[in-house]
This record gives sequence, structure tokens and C-alpha cells, in this order.
Amino acid sequence: MSAPTDAADDLALRRVMLSTGGVGYFEYETTVAGDAALSVVVRMDQVDDVLKSIVVYDDTGGVGTISLPGREALEHVFRDLPFDPDDLTSPVRLLRAVVGAEVATTGARALTGRLLAVVPEDTVVGDGNATVTQHRLSLMTEDGLRQLILENVESLRFLDPTLDTQIRDAMAAVAEHRQQDRRRLTITTRGATERSVRVGYVVEAPLWKAAYRLTLAAGDTDAGLVQGWAVLENLSGEAWQDVDLTVVSGNPVTFRQALYNAYFVDRPDVPVEVLGRILPKRDDGALPTLPQIMATVAAAPRPGVRARGLPVVTADGTEAFMAEAAPGQAMAAARPAELAAAVSQEATTQVTFRYPELVTLANGSSLLMPIIAGPLPAERLALYQPSTHPKHPLAAVRLTNDSASGLPPGVLTLYEQSADGPANFVGDAQLGVFPAGEERLLSFALDQRVRIDRDSRADRALTQATIADGVLRLVRTERQVTVYTIQGAARADRTVLIEHPRRADWTLVAPADPDSMTDTAYRLRTGVPAGGTVHLEAVMERLVTDRYRLFDVSDQRLDLLVDGERLPPALVEALQRAAALRRAVSEQETRLADLQAQRNRLIDDQGRLRENLQAVPRDSDLFRRYLERLGAAEDRLDTLAGQRVKTQNALDDARADLADFIRSLDV
Repeated sequence: MSAPTDAADDLALRRVMLSTGGVGYFEYETTVAGDAALSVVVRMDQVDDVLKSIVVYDDTGGVGTISLPGREALEHVFRDLPFDPDDLTSPVRLLRAVVGAEVATTGARALTGRLLAVVPEDTVVGDGNATVTQHRLSLMTEDGLRQLILENVESLRFLDPTLDTQIRDAMAAVAEHRQQDRRRLTITTRGATERSVRVGYVVEAPLWKAAYRLTLAAGDTDAGLVQGWAVLENLSGEAWQDVDLTVVSGNPVTFRQALYNAYFVDRPDVPVEVLGRILPKRDDGALPTLPQIMATVAAAPRPGVRARGLPVVTADGTEAFMAEAAPGQAMAAARPAELAAAVSQEATTQVTFRYPELVTLANGSSLLMPIIAGPLPAERLALYQPSTHPKHPLAAVRLTNDSASGLPPGVLTLYEQSADGPANFVGDAQLGVFPAGEERLLSFALDQRVRIDRDSRADRALTQATIADGVLRLVRTERQVTVYTIQGAARADRTVLIEHPRRADWTLVAPADPDSMTDTAYRLRTGVPAGGTVHLEAVMERLVTDRYRLFDVSDQRLDLLVDGERLPPALVEALQRAAALRRAVSEQETRLADLQAQRNRLIDDQGRLRENLQAVPRDSDLFRRYLERLGAAEDRLDTLAGQRVKTQNALDDARADLADFIRSLDV
């Protein structure tokens, strides 16, 4: 196989694609015949991105390897050499570092021998007032020790080919590392015919920006002339000469990875095991393992898998592949426009704009590239946003993107064509991501000729009341009414779009057909004649449901529900009866609690009496009095016990009556 030819001089930048993801695709192209070695020089800070993304396209050939100098410091290059980088700064230092090497000299004296020493000597010149330092070179030759002045030697050659190669490689490494911010990549390609080879990669690039101009005709109009421009910079480090330029709008995933760094895996230190003497057991054989059984049963070995390298595609296949996945894809023709605007194409996640002509741009320069030019449907509106201004709406334009592709976000400057011809600046606006077929409202000024006042009121009404399964269910309709009073401009009609706030769980019932809706607001449309006043009412409603378990509701709460709500007569009667039964339950609960309190007091008194009985003599009058009071307390406890039983029975009956009545309700 023939040695690769160096085509570095012919590899030229031909395609640039800048993405809003903060990266750029740069593609170089050349024509080669046979095997070739192509070189690309990149900045040091771009090497990681290049290693991550470099791709080679070869029409009919194949791709070999891609190599570049290592990132190790220069001292690592000299680690195994008999000299260091400082020894290459002068011949004297190099010769001293390789003492013992065999050399051959030419000039005044042609000698061959091994280096012994290099000694400086000061020689007086002229009238004796000046000295010159020379170096005496000592060689051990076959004829013995010979000397000569190094400065008089015409050439000195190292006879050891290994040492000669080491010196040459070291000097090349010094030259390579002198420019710390550059690395040269060498790509080898294999082929037998003349063909086109392209090399591309993705690296960090300045974010390109979109800027638009919208010119509106004087008076009412249904269209506006839009001009869109891509503002970009060439900070790649090299001039762009006749490149195919494309800008991409999207939000791709981009990241960096330090592929150019060398990484080593930390391995644990395992101590050397010193084993004691053991007596192994006798081996009685082993059963075959499952993998051994499967290997025996297998009828044929598995087919091998051929390793795949970098993609190699044909000329026709390249274009098809690029159209789907590679930057710089071919674009469909756009409709004609007044400006030489870029040809746009909309993909699944991005929109591309390819300039139809080749672009030349010096390094460090900026460029404005037209990406759209032509009319788009436009409607003048007065947009009222209470959060922006409480009294005046914003002058706005509703723009419809009826073009073939979406537009990236950017700033937009609006001009208005006056009646006598010149266009006037009227304001700036912000344009968000603008997919094809959608509308955007662009607000550019405050319309102080229109005034809007707001008045709000709230009410609620009971819309449904039922009792079922012992539960009272009350459904109320809450209503929020906002009246917008719009005083129009004195000399011009207005179409006003009011952004009425949306609220969770609330529904707009009037007007029933809002113009449009955002995440936070309904847009209500109305026309306002010149000098006129218009009232627009926005009604929001929501249903609120309260549930009451009647068996647990107090009679006071039931009375409040009856008095506070406009309930149907049948429901009122049922709640009144339930309240009466609930009061009967409450009365018995109160009576039972009172009896229990009396019993507790008597038990406490008995405890004190028993303590007193133990403290006084048994034959005293006081002992007899305490004993009589203790007996009376026992009699009272017996009486309370009977009353508690009767009261508990009455409470159980009252609760049963209440429960039976509640279960029977179906109103």
C-alpha cells in the first residue's frame, strides 16, 4: 500500500452551521487521490468537543485513524531521554548532556570519536582589551584523544541512530508544545480513486441572535412586512472564505466531556497472602455445570459480529443521511422574497435557515444574515393587561405565522408607514418562539388615548339542597362579576382585547365565546367606536358544595342552616324536626352528665369520710356522725344509679329516634 499523501494544504472550511444551543458545526472539504493524511488545526479549548463529535465522510474510500499530540506536559516527553528540554537551548548544553555519544565532525578538522568533554575557553582578541569565549571539544578517537574548537566545526553528526532520532523527536515535541493553545489532528483515509473527503465537528460557538423588523401600513391593514435577520459572529479563530452558512433555531442537548484528559483507575492494594500448611481433602470428581451442558448441546458456534468503524457512505447516500441527521443538510427551495433571505426548513425539533449564497467573513467580525422577508397577516389591537397598566391598554399587533416554517425568538422593531411616505419608529416588542401556523401578540407602546375602568362585585346563591343517606348536601353558586368600562379614542376606532384573569375552579360564563385564552387569562374582544364608550361584563362562576352529617350536627347549627339559607319548605320541615330530635338527645346527654357529676362528688365525699373515720375514736360521737353521713351517701348513690339507668335508656331511645328519622329522610 502506498504511503498517504499530505493534503493538509487543500483541506478548507466549506460549511458552517451555528445553533442556538451555543455550538457550531464546522465542515472542511478536500479532494484526494489514493491514500491521504489530512490535517486540521484546532484550539486547545476545542479539543474535547472535537474528540466528542468529529465525523469523516468519504465518497468511495474508508477512514483509518485520527491522531493528535498528547496532552502530557513537556517534561513527560523527556522522561526517558538522556537530556531535558533546557539541554536543547544550545549545542554546548546538548553535547554535555550526551557525553560518551559517538559523533562525526566536518570542517577545519574531520574527526570521529566519542564525546569526552566540552570546556569553555576565554581567548583575547584585538588589542587585548576584549575576550571571546569559545568551547574546546574533546573526542576519544581511534588515534587517541583529539581536540577541536566547537565554534570552528561546520557540522556535527550523531552516529547512534537511536540518539539521533530521540533528539529530532524531542525537538519536534518542543515545537509542538510551543503553541499551547493549538493541536493538529491528522486523519488518515484509504482509497484508490480520486474522491471528495469531508471532515466535520461540533465545537462551542457564540449564540446567534434573531432580530426582526415589522412595517405596518398607515391606517387599517391586514398584513405587515416582516424582515428577519440572524445576528452572528465569527470567533472561530479563522476567516470564513466562501462558506455555506446555516443557522439553526432549537434547543438541542449539548454538553462537554473532558475526553482529552488521561484518567487512571484507583486500584486497591491487596496484601500478599502467606498460607499455612493444610491437608487437602480427596477429590471425588464434580458434576458438569450448566454452561458445559449447553456447550455440548449447541449445534453450531454463534456467528461472529463484524466491528464497525467510522461511517463511510456513498455520494448519493451522504446527502440522504445529511438531510436526516447531519448538520449542513440540503434545504428545500423557499418562495421568492424581496430580500435574499435564507432558505428555511422545519425539522422535528428545530428550524434551519440556510443562506443561498456563499459567505465570506473575517475572523472576529459580525454578520447580519436575512432569514425571512415578506408579508405576514397582522391585526392592530389594543391589549389591556391590568398587571401592566391599570388604566390604559397596550398598542399591539396580532401576527400570524403563515410561512412554511417556525421563527426563532428575538427582538422586533416596529415601523409605521405614514400617509406621506416615510416610515416612523413606533416601538419595540419581544417575539417568543413562533411556530408555523400560530399567532403572537406583540405589544410595543402604551395607548393613552383609550381608558379602561374596572368594577367588580361578588354574590352567591343556593342552587341545590338535598338530604340522602343521613347527609345534608348544599350546593351554592359563587359568582364574580367584573364590568369593564372602555372609553375609546376620540378620532379612531379601536379593537380592544381585554385579558381577564383565569382562576382555578372558576368558569367563564359570559361572554360565552372569548377571543382566545392563555395560561393565566381569557382574552375578551370588543369593538369600541371613535369617541364612544363600551361596557363589557365578564362573569365567572364556580360551584361550592358543603356536606353535613346530620347525626353529628348540633341543634344550634341546624337552626342556623334553617334561618340562614333559602331552603325548600320540605327541607326546612325536615331540618326543624331533626333539630327537635337533636335537642331531645342533647337534653338527655346533659341530664346523664349531671348525674355522673353528682355520683363523682359523692364518691369523693365517701373517700374523705372513710379517712376521717380512721382518725377518730370508734366510741366517740364524731365517729357516729361520720358513720351516719357515710350511710346517707350510700343511699344517695343507690338512688343516682337508678336515675342514671333511666336516663341512659331515655338517651338511647332519643338517639334511636333521631337515627331512624335521619335514615328515613330523602328530600
